[in-house]
Amino acid sequence: MNKLVPGALLAVLFLCATEIGYAEPNILGKTVEYSVQGIVMKSYLAYDEQIKGKRPGVLVIPEVWGLNDYARKRTRMLAELGYAALAVDTYGNGKVATTFDEASKLYAEAMKNFDVLKARFLAAMDFLKGQPAVDPTRLAAIGYCYGGMVVLSMAGQGVDLKGVVSFHGGLGDVKSPQPGRVKAKILVLHGGADKLVAPEQVEAFKQEMKSAGADFRFISYPGAMHSFTNPEATELGKKFNLPIAYNADADKKSWSEMKDFLKNIFAV
Repeated sequence: MNKLVPGALLAVLFLCATEIGYAEPNILGKTVEYSVQGIVMKSYLAYDEQIKGKRPGVLVIPEVWGLNDYARKRTRMLAELGYAALAVDTYGNGKVATTFDEASKLYAEAMKNFDVLKARFLAAMDFLKGQPAVDPTRLAAIGYCYGGMVVLSMAGQGVDLKGVVSFHGGLGDVKSPQPGRVKAKILVLHGGADKLVAPEQVEAFKQEMKSAGADFRFISYPGAMHSFTNPEATELGKKFNLPIAYNADADKKSWSEMKDFLKNIFAV
């Protein structure tokens, strides 16, 4: 039997890939602007230009630091999975914190008026729905830290999403869900060693979700601290004396759980 030389082998592999319709992702990522109540929101949209037709859309609500490189990275990762993703600017004018004091001030300002926060979330939803690449009937939202609290609160208030995923979300500040109004399926990915969320807050959150009749699943990763998905968390924790740290195992497992969750709710 003749052996294929390396060049010929590569040619065969290329032809096979072409026959099955495989193509390398071509991710388009860009900053987009829209206004909410007179404030310019500078969000980040990403999707694979190689995919033809409409696909599900996923909102990404960043950590308390704002829409930074980490949020854009996760948005592009979702685009690589075949979704159209929008990292949402909830602070306005693209504000990003570089110190914990700055982050705390931005967080406090955002939490002062839930109606404003909700309006900005809904505007981001409408923007994503209006994209030519997006199927407006199939939307979900994921959030990290502060963003986890945001998506859980929106689900609890009956926002029309197929599902939401919280990564190390601030459960103590989640707005109480309204019984009978929770439409979205909910996945909570929590750090078992999260010192920023007290055990009683976890139990109170679970009880409220049960009382509201929510369809939710709660997964806790033993030993994982707050911000366990962010590779920069350990260094940030040391820099600002915060109980946060990266956990590679929990990061990998939680992303896998999210992928399965999105496939199920979108039936893809």
